[in-house]
This record gives sequence, C-alpha cells and structure tokens, in this order.
Amino acid sequence: MKDIQNQLDYRNVPIDKVGIKNLQYPITVLDRKNGYQHTVASINMYVDLPHRNKGTHMSRFVEILHLFRPEISLKRIAEVLQQMKEHLNAASSHLEVTFPYFIEKKAPVTQAPGLMDYACSFKGSSDPSGKIDLVVEVAVPITSVCPCSKEISEFGAHNQRGEVRVRTRFKKFIWIEDVIRLVEEAASCDVYSVLKRLDEKCVTERSFTNPKFVEDIVRDVALQLKSDENITWFSVSAENFESIHNHSAYAHITDNNGG
Repeated sequence: MKDIQNQLDYRNVPIDKVGIKNLQYPITVLDRKNGYQHTVASINMYVDLPHRNKGTHMSRFVEILHLFRPEISLKRIAEVLQQMKEHLNAASSHLEVTFPYFIEKKAPVTQAPGLMDYACSFKGSSDPSGKIDLVVEVAVPITSVCPCSKEISEFGAHNQRGEVRVRTRFKKFIWIEDVIRLVEEAASCDVYSVLKRLDEKCVTERSFTNPKFVEDIVRDVALQLKSDENITWFSVSAENFESIHNHSAYAHITDNNGG
C-alpha cells in the first residue's frame, strides 16, 4: 500500500513537534509505601518532522507505549524517548505523562483514613545529541489563612483552599511523597479527604496559628528546594482561590541559577 506520510513534502517547512495528545493509558509509578501504584495517565507524545517528510506515523506512538506496558514509569522515560526516535526516524522526541497519584492520609486527631489524590506529571525530552531533559511536576492542595485579615479583624480571619505547583529537575530519583510533604509543611495547614469534628477543630486552629500569604508559601518552599543538593532546578507557584475576593492570589518563583 502507498505510504502517504512517507512521501516528500516540497514546502521546505520543518515541524518542531508532531504526534498524539491526550491518550488515556495505564501506567505504573513507584510508591514509597507500597512499592508500586497503578494509575491511568493522559499521555502526549511528539517527535520532530524534517521539512522533506509529509507526515509521521501516528500509530507507531501507541505501538511504542505497548512495548513498555505496564511499566511506563519515570525510570523508563529515557528508554521510551529513544524508542520514539528510532521507530519514527526522528532527531528529537518528547513525552508528557500526567496522572493522579494517591496517598492514604490519616486525619490528624482521630486517625480516620482517607485517600488524597495529587496531580502529577513527568515531562521528558531527548534532543538530537541524545541528551535527556526530565522535569517532574506535582500539584498539592493546601489551606492558607490571610495574615493581614487576622491582624486587622476582631473575629477570626478569612481563609481559603489553594494549590501549590512544584516543578523540579534533579540528579537522582525524587519521591513524589517528599515534594508533597515539603509543600504541606510550608502552608498554613494541609488538606485532608476525611475529617471528623475533632480533626476539624485541630486543622482550623493549626491554620489560624500559622497564617501565610502566597508570597510566604512560595518563599518557604523555594528555600527548602535550594537547600537540597539533589535538586538542580525548580519552579514553584502558589494560587489561593480567595474566599472574599472575586479573583485568585498568585505568586511564582523560578530558580534561574540551575537547569
């Protein structure tokens, strides 16, 4: 059969990224407590396309994933990227894997168990020289209490749920759990899926004794990441979904000394 994608293109325009997006696929990720965790990811896969080629072979992307099933894990991203380049005759390749990661978290007083989900992603690329770039991102829900509101109000202070996003490059493997713990310790209080009344009292009082602006949160997280010799680059952002404003509060820091 005629291979249309493999025909010559005469427009002389190379394409930076061509491939597939939003493929739902089962993957395995390392779990510090249980060894492994099975989850379902949304996967994007791209390669470059030279100016002379009309198109790429989209089906090969899915075929490559099937070669690694069920071990589409952080430790094998370099292998997947190399297979993409070889199977698709490409100079560069890109893989983005976004998935929910679940951790059992007990309420602070009653110890009632519940599952918390955290949005995570691995983003890897391989350039024409074979150099691998890998960035891990973790989104962590948090609670914050406004220091200004607490200072000026006779009764209480406004508080809100927020989200902190941390992106890192690193020398050695980094645990998702460590990033989550670091962020939660920098917030006014962390978030739980199950809270009894005694637990609600505890987290409310903990939050109000530890007020934080978004600026405080990103600075505290950044200081911890800077002190970790394993982290070579990071970016951290905090967004508070304000309870008394019709907008979010936002802060962001990028480490410009690494990467």
